[in-house]
Amino acid sequence: MALADRISRDDTATEALVDWCRDRLTTARSRFEAEQAIARRLGARPDGDAACFGFWCPELLDNRVPEGDVFLELLAPLEPLDLTRSHQDIRFERHLVPVARCEAFSFVVLGGAIAGTRDRTGDFYALTWRDAEGDWHRILDPLAMSLPFGAFAPAELYDLDAMQAARTDGDYYAALGGSTPHKFGPPVNILQIHVPTATAGGTLASLTRHFQRLADRIEQGLPLEQGDTLYLGYDAVQLLPVEPTTVYETGPDFWEETDGDGGLTVSLTRPNTTNWGYDVVIAGMGTVNPCLLETGRPDELVDLAATLHNFPGKPKMLILDVVFGHSDNQGLRALNAHYFAGPNMYGQNLDYRNPSVRAILLEMQRRKIDFGADGVRVDGAQDFKWWDPATQTLCHDDDYLQAMADIVQEVAGTRFRPWFIFEDGRPWPQEDWELSSTYRAVIDNQAATDPDVFQWGPLTFAHNTPFIYGFWLSKYWRIREMLECGANWISGTANHDTLRRGTQVNPKLNINTRLGETRMEILDKAYDNPAVSMLTYAAFPGVPMDFLNATARARWGFIRNQDDRYGVKVVAEEAISLKWQVDAYSYSIPANFRRLKELGFETREELARFFEFLPALVEVTEYDLEQIAKLLNEVEPRLAGPAHLDVPTLKQVARAWMDDMHDYCNVAHSISTLEPRQTAFMLKLRNFRRENPWLRSNFGPRDRFDYLQPVAGRTVFTSLRHGPDGRQVFTITHMEGGETGEFDPLTLPIEGLQGFGWEVALRAPPIGEEYVGGPIVLRDSMGLVYTRSPGR
Repeated sequence: MALADRISRDDTATEALVDWCRDRLTTARSRFEAEQAIARRLGARPDGDAACFGFWCPELLDNRVPEGDVFLELLAPLEPLDLTRSHQDIRFERHLVPVARCEAFSFVVLGGAIAGTRDRTGDFYALTWRDAEGDWHRILDPLAMSLPFGAFAPAELYDLDAMQAARTDGDYYAALGGSTPHKFGPPVNILQIHVPTATAGGTLASLTRHFQRLADRIEQGLPLEQGDTLYLGYDAVQLLPVEPTTVYETGPDFWEETDGDGGLTVSLTRPNTTNWGYDVVIAGMGTVNPCLLETGRPDELVDLAATLHNFPGKPKMLILDVVFGHSDNQGLRALNAHYFAGPNMYGQNLDYRNPSVRAILLEMQRRKIDFGADGVRVDGAQDFKWWDPATQTLCHDDDYLQAMADIVQEVAGTRFRPWFIFEDGRPWPQEDWELSSTYRAVIDNQAATDPDVFQWGPLTFAHNTPFIYGFWLSKYWRIREMLECGANWISGTANHDTLRRGTQVNPKLNINTRLGETRMEILDKAYDNPAVSMLTYAAFPGVPMDFLNATARARWGFIRNQDDRYGVKVVAEEAISLKWQVDAYSYSIPANFRRLKELGFETREELARFFEFLPALVEVTEYDLEQIAKLLNEVEPRLAGPAHLDVPTLKQVARAWMDDMHDYCNVAHSISTLEPRQTAFMLKLRNFRRENPWLRSNFGPRDRFDYLQPVAGRTVFTSLRHGPDGRQVFTITHMEGGETGEFDPLTLPIEGLQGFGWEVALRAPPIGEEYVGGPIVLRDSMGLVYTRSPGR
């Protein structure tokens, strides 16, 4: 049936929706309260046999567009549409339906619209309006729940009720039900995952299959294989952002239309950008980045949540990382100007004081978490600010952060409030932020309403380089803070931010060469260090978090291939990571860096020479690409790579680096090279923390933490902790420097350590199982954990 024949406008329901909106705006106690109620009706949703569409479109008022020039645009494919194909040209039919308006809002209710499901593609839609010259303009839906071709293309009407009804973790939610919303508390520990590099498939579906395979093997009692341990021993999985990100600055677009005599033809490209997740455009935040979807269906995120919730032995929490503190400049293309409050270092600030924007952002968050997340990590909470004209200052919007934590979710009939983590380093980016930040601003503000609210701790924030000599003693004052008030901090030094910063360190600094023979070994061991992990899991309070790429000793960096204008500059800044993460052997592997090799960089040494010149020329020319290309062409002897460099070729080299690095960072490549003793030790360490969850608490009056004195060229930490049942845990870790000489750790003059009954619980490699106590020589990255039961 033709689209125009099957679609009917429900005039009565449409007018009722407009009347309801007008009533909310008139009778609500505040404009924001009205906007919150209206935001629940925005976007597109099937409702029985009908479908309701709602848009906030103040630009129509700005342009004084009359109601008769505003329509809902429906687009239906005239031939089968396969969302798993890389490219296809599909003929669409288009139908325009008049909408009804109430101030800045437009609504319409339709019969006959097809909603998408796991097995069916639905109708696509947008709002469109006609100007006085007869030109048409499209308004996309920022609250869409399915964006198969990204946030800059028409959205798909999607049946969320069917998606939720088909989820397989109903029993998990039923067990949480009660008369009041369930409040999730913190897990014991967290595995942080970047979906595109976590498995060979690089999608949510492939990650789900991986966890399901692990679950099946555990249930059947099968032995663990190489790499399985990397994903086990965790109470929670935290994904780097999974919302839509930027697209290619200069195209091609994933949805490109051509009008002809045969109707509308759309050139459709499966979204294929690579991104580390934080370059969001705000539009589409309520749904899933199509680049992460193997099937193009948002159900894949529900599937992952259900697999984690049904994991044998103990359910795993799913934590989603949300980015509402900024928008990339591309967001200006996807959203109206009322969303933005001016530029910042990332792109654009958001106008949190606008009640419509505030309500819509919170609604996006609510819809996203309803996919099945148990926790929320808020990126860059220090960036949620508003301008106070009275004081001429930017103020932190702590009320908005509180509102984020107050949202009540509902999944499978169970209402709940997620566990919340805030990354907040205020007064960052103030120059003295590393010294002056307390990392407790949100914790202190929300303590009265939520004692379980968390922040990233000081050793988890970006600028931590544990492979530079003197790092640990220089951070000792922060460690003391962790012992006293770290119970509500995320701990650990390896995450997506710290590992990236580590790859940007100048290798000419005072590097701890005892960590390895090569720079790659040094970097790997610095962020997957037995002693550091032992300190994090057996001594420090808080909730430990590990980054999969670090524990897998895979590569990592700033991955984004959408840039055109600044792509060469970004690569010049990232070029130093070649010194830390790529050696001649890894570059020579045929599957690695194939694009750069095709451009003429046949060896690592040739690429390294090119990268010595590029950053310097970016700086001295103040990023003049024409001059950079000219000067590179004149280098003698001639640089490897393209025979002649011009601006387009420079951009081609930059794109090749980003695409090759994205492939190179995949965890699947490093599994076969992992050291079984290290991965087995790390799993034992994680399980130890899970068996002793009381270690999350702050140090008590009988607990002790110190370093061996005199320092004598090495940093050795000691920790003695007392559990609520009388159990004691003594940890000694060699963080850096020369060996200790032979000594018995249990004879150290630490109050509470004396007496018998101590047993060795954990030994960091290379200490063997044969060591059960007595004198030992500790070297860099070695450590021991002893336990003593009550009454011993």
